[in-house]
Amino acid sequence: MLVEKNVPLQFSNTFGIMAKALTLVRIASEKDVADTLADPALQAAPKFVLGGGSNIVITGDVRSLVLKVEIMGKRLVEETAKAWIVEAGAGENWHDLVTWTLQNGFPGLENLALIPGTVGGSPVQNIGAYGVELQDRFESLDAIDLSTGKAFTLNAAQCAFGYRDSVFKHVSTGPNGLGLAGKALITRVRFALPKAWKPVLGYADIEKKMAQTPNTVPDALQIYEWICEIRKAKLPDPKVIGNAGSFFKNPTVSPEQCADIIAREPKIVHYHLADGSVKLAAGWLIDACGWKGKTIGNAGVYDRQALVLVNKGGTQQPVTGGEVMTLAKAIQTSVYERFGILLEPEPVVV
Repeated sequence: MLVEKNVPLQFSNTFGIMAKALTLVRIASEKDVADTLADPALQAAPKFVLGGGSNIVITGDVRSLVLKVEIMGKRLVEETAKAWIVEAGAGENWHDLVTWTLQNGFPGLENLALIPGTVGGSPVQNIGAYGVELQDRFESLDAIDLSTGKAFTLNAAQCAFGYRDSVFKHVSTGPNGLGLAGKALITRVRFALPKAWKPVLGYADIEKKMAQTPNTVPDALQIYEWICEIRKAKLPDPKVIGNAGSFFKNPTVSPEQCADIIAREPKIVHYHLADGSVKLAAGWLIDACGWKGKTIGNAGVYDRQALVLVNKGGTQQPVTGGEVMTLAKAIQTSVYERFGILLEPEPVVV
């Protein structure tokens, strides 16, 4: 267990926001968690679990005890008649895991390529892209209760997955509350990758890629390569321009609400869902309100994709969490005033 004081966090969050952790513990194993919880100087402190920092906005120095998850390892743990069960440590880079699974002949995660962050953060956010969500490939996870130190395992139903949502994003209320926000540290995640693999292609960007080649029956590796090309063309690399990926969730509305908006805005990008509701493209809503390329201080809206907020100040004059949230709230106000829809941010505000 390595305990550090006044640790700079600028390069531990993908926005590149300058802040520090007053106390940080590097968690490389389950034993490190146990040692932290047994330490009289640390056990009672409020705790904040930090993975890749790809889905957070830090608004000041973090006074809670920061548990920096660095548990590594990737392996095939089981092979069933229907799936390969692959396990990865929570500190593994997500995209590296996707690449590794394909290199080893385990398809299924290719649509989720190049999503920033770590494996441990993937079930918290129920990450998703291009028609696939983590819950579609999830088998189970291991975690540790930060109040008792006890290890436990959750299956998909117990994780209560929703759109960019899970039990780890909710605070429990009452003695029987199910929320695990701030109460657990994920150590390992397992995925069920189907042997009866089928490509997920129903997105315009993927169809455009397919139309550019004679390959009408792409394999998983081809889809992986297409997804990487699409994301690189549309989204900024956090190593070059600080950002937290898609900043707002795509809102869902009733068919009646969608029809009302279409009557006023015929070009609005929307998708019909299986439950009858309609998903609207948040980036289109923001762009329609004129925000693409606009800035507030050192926070800006990416000029290629309005759904992404970026650090315009770089590493020399980095954006502050306050600037990011001021810009986000201004965008929310514009979209609400024009469309009557309140956009919900994806990142956690610390």
